[in-house]
Amino acid sequence: MTTQEVANKLVQLCREEKYREAYDLYADDAESIEMDGMPGEKITIGKENIWNGYLQWAEGIEEIHGGSVGDPVVAANHFVVPMSMDATFKEGGRWAFDELCMYQVENGKIKKAQYFYEVPEMG
Repeated sequence: MTTQEVANKLVQLCREEKYREAYDLYADDAESIEMDGMPGEKITIGKENIWNGYLQWAEGIEEIHGGSVGDPVVAANHFVVPMSMDATFKEGGRWAFDELCMYQVENGKIKKAQYFYEVPEMG
């Protein structure tokens, strides 16, 4: 798949809440980078480890109040997708946030994902 095709497929799957299929777009040795200041690992390597990190994060959600997945912007082998979410977490309360999700594609798979957002005050 081209970078544009990967971007379009990821957006489609996220909008349809098909997260397992979305993570199948990642390379086996993909890398995921979170913002400094968030609990847990900043860098996660490996598709299954990234998926397991998502599951752990999702288990911490008490209620989702809303959210959106924007259209991808593609440049060469990178693309960016704006996303937003408004959720109440079991620990930390309600948090509404916007983020930019930047992806690097190699050989038709997501090789690197990095997320940019404001880190909330915890505790």
